[in-house]
Amino acid sequence: MIALVDYGAGNLTSVRKAFAALAAPVFTPESPAALSTASGIVVPGVGHFGATSALGPEWVRAIRASVEAGRPLLGICLGMQWLFEGSDEAPECAGLGVLAGRCRRLAGVDESGAMLKVPHVGWNDLAIAREDSIVADVEPGSQVYFTHSFVAPVTNDTVAVTRHGEPFAAIVQRRRVAGVQFHPEKSGDVGLQILRNWIRSLTANA
Repeated sequence: MIALVDYGAGNLTSVRKAFAALAAPVFTPESPAALSTASGIVVPGVGHFGATSALGPEWVRAIRASVEAGRPLLGICLGMQWLFEGSDEAPECAGLGVLAGRCRRLAGVDESGAMLKVPHVGWNDLAIAREDSIVADVEPGSQVYFTHSFVAPVTNDTVAVTRHGEPFAAIVQRRRVAGVQFHPEKSGDVGLQILRNWIRSLTANA
């Protein structure tokens, strides 16, 4: 069963519905100790990076132990940013640190110098940077739904890039740790395919 971590940073209802549509059972752990029974962990979230401070040391230790044990971890939107070392949005809050780099605010300027709206809200396309299991059967240029102001850097862990005046990491994956900046639960068939791919990792190499 998949653990859907609730730390008060967003409505989990749509995420639960997406997993239900894929016949993937989820539960919301009441304590870090409950993560030991999970086949994989999902950390969703919207809003300010400071909200991740609710995931205190016991949660961090339990999630890190799960990753070290080989259980898949998926971060969605703010949850993906939390996989990194930190964010300029809340410099005092450390991220989980399983991926290198810090998140930053979108500049909101295109190549011609014209101002762009921030937050970046709406549909945008995915440029596949490299093949990995999280993007199996996802076509380059597929559209997904974003709503965010801060972004993760493009690194060797980046699987897909999106541009809003500047390129940023839209999908990341390092072995069994993955993250998506957009909301797969609001991204139609493409979003469901990405969740389906992640669900497959629950049993791969188990």
